Amino acid sequence: MRAPARRRDFFGLAAAGTSARREIAAGATTFVTMAYIIAVNPAILAAAGIPAGPSMVATVATAVFGTLLMGLYANRPFAIAPYMGENAFVAFTVVRMLGFSWQTALGAVFLAGVLFIALTAARVRQWLLDAIPIGLRRAFAAGIGLFLAFVGLNESGLVTLGVPGTPVRIGNLASPGAAVALISLALICVLTIRRVPGAILLGIVGATFAGFAIGAARLPAAWVGMPPNPMPLVFALDIRGALTWRAAGVTLIIFTMALVDTMGTLVGLAAQAGLLDDRGHLPQIERPMMADAFATTFAALAGTTTAGAYVESAAGIAAGGRTGLTAVVAAALFAISLPFAPFVAAIPAAACGPALIVVGAMSLAPIVKMDFADPAESIPAFAVIALMAFTYNIGIGVAAGFILYTLCKTAAGKIGEIRPGLWFLTGLSALFFIFYPYH
Repeated sequence: MRAPARRRDFFGLAAAGTSARREIAAGATTFVTMAYIIAVNPAILAAAGIPAGPSMVATVATAVFGTLLMGLYANRPFAIAPYMGENAFVAFTVVRMLGFSWQTALGAVFLAGVLFIALTAARVRQWLLDAIPIGLRRAFAAGIGLFLAFVGLNESGLVTLGVPGTPVRIGNLASPGAAVALISLALICVLTIRRVPGAILLGIVGATFAGFAIGAARLPAAWVGMPPNPMPLVFALDIRGALTWRAAGVTLIIFTMALVDTMGTLVGLAAQAGLLDDRGHLPQIERPMMADAFATTFAALAGTTTAGAYVESAAGIAAGGRTGLTAVVAAALFAISLPFAPFVAAIPAAACGPALIVVGAMSLAPIVKMDFADPAESIPAFAVIALMAFTYNIGIGVAAGFILYTLCKTAAGKIGEIRPGLWFLTGLSALFFIFYPYH
């Protein structure tokens, strides 16, 4: 008799010590945990003038493309979507503060993506990442967290612009919008503390329905329908504008931010999943890095900002996800979400803002591991965190961190701790300040 044919284990489930059922559950957990990006990313990019409907489609398309690539090519349980932090940098700094068009900003994202692909193929990205000291990496995470919290407070109306001498002040807590924001914040906090899967998404949805009930938001014309037309954003990027000297600093910062975010996230998630080798390296790391690089390039063409592996993938890993099947399931669920576009478009900014506050708070965790006893470590770290928030510009904090770290270590007689790659990044950061379009 013929032996029964074995099913092909494409994802290596047996070797990873997992099962299809566990991977499917993990993929669903990852999706629910990070699905808030479908509503939050368009809400942030709307500040740059990017139309919300097409932006939502671009967000989902990028998540589907990148996450599928991560699952099928890299075979890792990491989901990809447009990055929080980078989207705020583009909307509030590049467009609103510096005066670039969103088309030019997307052109800069595209150039950064192409650079990612080239450097990943040449294995230069790993060289640059290894050169960034752990103290600066932690400061970048904490600074971005504080910046996101500040954006969330402002977008929700809980904090508003003040007057000369008092730059910010508390918002009108008696307004319907503030009520929605407070409900959203309370729900997200309580559900997060109770470790409810999808706490952020549930908080946003709950606050949205509360907004409908009190008249702070309009009910959608339909709950399910055809997705918005994405064509106003497809190939709308301005590469020529991004190639100017004035925009060179923007491209540099987008590249640097994405480099730090992606590599830090990949290594952290791989450690949680038990995928690192004895030297603390992720085997075949160039594959997930390449998935991230192509996702960023695709994002710019689709009409959204830098994309990469999401730290929320940790929820799926905690649920047992170990292979690319987890990512494929998450990608499929992102695709299924498109018919619910009318409801997503009706979600008010006041309901999404608190998500940024909570995500920002969670991003502050690395600060407890920073070495504040050594001034050569603490001064650059403090500058990164303070400048990101107080200049309302993530890029300035990143660039200042590289420069100050090099200066402080040199002054401390520890020049040997500065790797060649960090000298290179310091030089790029100096060029950033030289060519920064000051107003």
